[in-house]
Amino acid sequence: MDRFIRLAIMTMSAGITVAALYAVFIASSKGGNSDPIAKFATGTLENLDTSERGDPAPVSVFTDLAGNNVTYQDFSGNVLVVNFWATWCAPCEREMPSLAALHTAKKDQNVKVLAISVDAPEDRDYAARRLRELTGGVLDFYAIRPEPAGWDIVYDTGASGGFPTTIIFGQNGVKVAKLEGEADWSRYEAVGLINAILAR
Repeated sequence: MDRFIRLAIMTMSAGITVAALYAVFIASSKGGNSDPIAKFATGTLENLDTSERGDPAPVSVFTDLAGNNVTYQDFSGNVLVVNFWATWCAPCEREMPSLAALHTAKKDQNVKVLAISVDAPEDRDYAARRLRELTGGVLDFYAIRPEPAGWDIVYDTGASGGFPTTIIFGQNGVKVAKLEGEADWSRYEAVGLINAILAR
């Protein structure tokens, strides 16, 4: 009987050890402990996606408030937080004040938030006014171009999963991360993410 109990205890101990090692492996394989960017996929950034990291920023064109053509390359040397939004998208409007807060907190550190409206051309004036209301005039207004080429900037950037979608490019002009859905960009995980990108 003693021998059976010793064998059961040894088997149970081995099982606990294997289970603990497996848990450690699973935790580390999610990138939380080893990936300096993916570890910020927590809180409102829990859906942060780094699978397209390293893709260069596309050269597709969007427009500023005056209708001038703009590209991501015009902001070379900045971390770009590109947010595709619309006035008909409630989550887009909800997160806009926090994007303005992030821009204000980081603008002196070569961080630029680009809020690119996907509203229809006939709604552009309203969208520009709404952006001023939501951000206190902190963010500049940008928009997709009229059809047929307007949506190129959206698809080429990788925002194909609905709105809002935020895509972040490093100072070297390559993609770092993407987030589909609403987030609070004033929270510690968002600020930590931008700090980690700046430190790269």
